[in-house]
Order: sequence, then C-alpha cells, then structure tokens
Amino acid sequence: MGKTDNMRGAVLMMLSMAAFTLNDVCIKSVADELPLFQAVLLRGLMTSVMIAALAIYQGALKIRIPRKDWGVIFLRLIGEVGATVFFLNALFHMPIANVTSILQSLPLAITLAGAIFFGEKVGWRRYLAISVGFVGVMLIVRPGTDGFDYYSVLALIAVAFIVVRDLSTRRLSANVPSMSVALITAIAITLLGAVMTAFADWQPVTPRAMGLLGGASIFIIAGYLFSIMVMRVGEISFSAPFRYTALIWAIVLGILVFNEVPDTWTLIGSTIVIGMGVYTFYRERQINKMQNR
Repeated sequence: MGKTDNMRGAVLMMLSMAAFTLNDVCIKSVADELPLFQAVLLRGLMTSVMIAALAIYQGALKIRIPRKDWGVIFLRLIGEVGATVFFLNALFHMPIANVTSILQSLPLAITLAGAIFFGEKVGWRRYLAISVGFVGVMLIVRPGTDGFDYYSVLALIAVAFIVVRDLSTRRLSANVPSMSVALITAIAITLLGAVMTAFADWQPVTPRAMGLLGGASIFIIAGYLFSIMVMRVGEISFSAPFRYTALIWAIVLGILVFNEVPDTWTLIGSTIVIGMGVYTFYRERQINKMQNR
C-alpha cells in the first residue's frame, strides 16, 4: 500500500466521521419538535428506501443469506437497535460534543471485549492504555459530582451495544452482502420506531423537521458508504485514528448550531481517551508489522 492510498483512506475516514456527525446534528435539531421514536420511524423509512434503491442500482440486493449467519445478524441487530435507542436518548438531552466524546472510547472497548470474549491477544501496554482511557471517560461522565448527567450513562450503554454490533459484524461470513445487512438493520430500526410510536401521541411534522430527517438519512448512508470505502483503500491501521476527527466536528458544530461549549473536564477527558485510542492503534500496527516479518 502506497502513501497515496493511505492518505485517501484517511480522507475517507474523515468524511465518514463528518457525515455521521452531521446525521447526529440533524437528528438532535428535531428533538424540540418530535418525540424520539417518531423521529426514528421517519428517518428509518427514508433510510430504508434509499438503501434499497442504492442496493438495487448496484445489483447488491441479495436477501439469500447462509443459515449460519442469521444468528449473527440477529445479534448484530440487537446491538444496532440498542445502540440507536440509548445513543439517541443521550443525544436528545446532552451536548453533542459530550456524547461524541464518550463514543470515542469505542476502539478501547472493542479491544477489551475482543480479548475477553474471543481470546484476542492484548499486551500489558494496551491494557494500560485501555485503563487510562476509561479514566478519561470517567472525567467526561463525572459520576457522583454536580456535573454528572444521567444521560451520560445512556451514552456508555450505547457504547456497549455498539461493541456487540461491531464484534458480531466481524463474525459474518465474507459472502454476506454489506448492503443486505444494512437494509435489514434499517428495516429493523424502522419497525422499532413504528412499534414505540404506536404507544405515543403523533406530533405534526413540519417541513423543517422533514427536511432535517431527510438530511439525516442522506448523511447516515453517506457515512456508511465512506466507512466501507475506507476498508478497501490503504492500511486500516493508518486511517483508523482519523475516526477521532468526529470529536472535532462535534465540538465545532455543537458551538455553531446549538451554542454548546464543552467544559474543561470534558476536553481533558476527551484528550485522554483519544490519546490512548491513538496509542492502541499505533501499538496494534507495530505488532502486525512484527508478525508479518
């Protein structure tokens, strides 16, 4: 892999993070107009239609999936649905930079879960980085202090569900089409929104809200496509640390759109989490190089 491929991968990773963060901004912007699950339902409908159309256009819509993979897909759906519910609950009630900061612990959490559940080798340096990283998360959440926010716990639960989703994704067979998995996931989340909305009052949908939800659908699909492209260009160990640009997008957009300025503890905790995450990526890259000699 050349430097050009690596740089292209880094740019794609940054674009992916920008798209996902813009999706979050659009969703958060309708929080004062629509209940959570009504927003999930409407975004899910538009997202499902767009993914289906894109899959048909690419000839990638294949619902025939090996029987052994359905159990993994079901587990992945649990992770995706749980992550959506808890993350959006937190996003509706917390500054976007704070929620995004907590989510930056995801690479550390995945490394730890891989070691615990799948026996992946993790040396003491990475265990130490994970421990320090979670100290950074505690500085962001600050349990037992006046700065503690109950919704921070929901964001942490969302991280746990995302770990389930991502580790399940690793277990899917190579011949399972990504587009099919994405469509199944979008439909499942849409059905969740439909069921939960049935137990709540339907709120009028303004053109502004519909436009924002449409934008959220476009951005979330763009983020998904960019993230797939990242996996196919350059070395993932090089481009992976650029996922932390999501926090820069969240801070900037939080200030510009919501007038939310992160406090000092959030910035300190975020710096620690990102620093430990980057070190973990660096360490994994060094280990892979030594193993490939």
